[in-house]
Amino acid sequence: MSGVIVTNPPKASAKDVAQLSAYGTATVSEALGRTGSFGLGLRPVQQDVRIAGTAVTVLCWPGDNLMIHAAVEQCGEGDILVVTTTSPCTDGLFGELFATALEHRGVRGVVIDAGIRDTSELRQLGFPGWSAAVSPQGSVKATAGSVNVPVVIGGQIIRPGDAIVADDDGVVVVPREHTAEAVVACEAREAKEAAARYAFQEGQLGLDRYGLRETLVRLGVTYQTYEEYSANGQHHA
Repeated sequence: MSGVIVTNPPKASAKDVAQLSAYGTATVSEALGRTGSFGLGLRPVQQDVRIAGTAVTVLCWPGDNLMIHAAVEQCGEGDILVVTTTSPCTDGLFGELFATALEHRGVRGVVIDAGIRDTSELRQLGFPGWSAAVSPQGSVKATAGSVNVPVVIGGQIIRPGDAIVADDDGVVVVPREHTAEAVVACEAREAKEAAARYAFQEGQLGLDRYGLRETLVRLGVTYQTYEEYSANGQHHA
């Protein structure tokens, strides 16, 4: 396997990324039409942390973190390291020493579709991570891969410079060309949710606010008292 290290790829607007950092992954994904989520495969190694940044992508061979070492040089202020492997891998390819080097360069966190280790040290360092596994298993540095090329995680294509948002719920990617419209959509969704939150605090039901009673009727859902339900032979407890 040969590889390539791409330097200075285009990046999402730093202003847009900063604005996206105010929104959770659920809001961003919903605002984008329920797209962009990396799915259930990646979980945070910490809690109550949200980051947003621009992707530096890494494609490694399983059990080999050579290209992460190469990627550190390509990372800068506001980036998020996004790592995957050519086939499934749970080895601990990323740990405290990488985090120390990346923190020095202003990197905001790591998203790795493989194993992560030194999780206690990462939390103490304040360097956020999302991974497919936690494992003490080490790695070699022997096989070529690539840096700053398109990669796929959880069915999502991530290109270098795309915006990444990550929090307790997971990870979402926003294509670098669409961050401005994503910010506008997030603002609109947040305003809509704020209005709904106030309504619910005042006692309104979602059935009424969203017109769902009509949906229940259309789907043939009926209301029955307990006695009616029992009389129809549908209650066996």
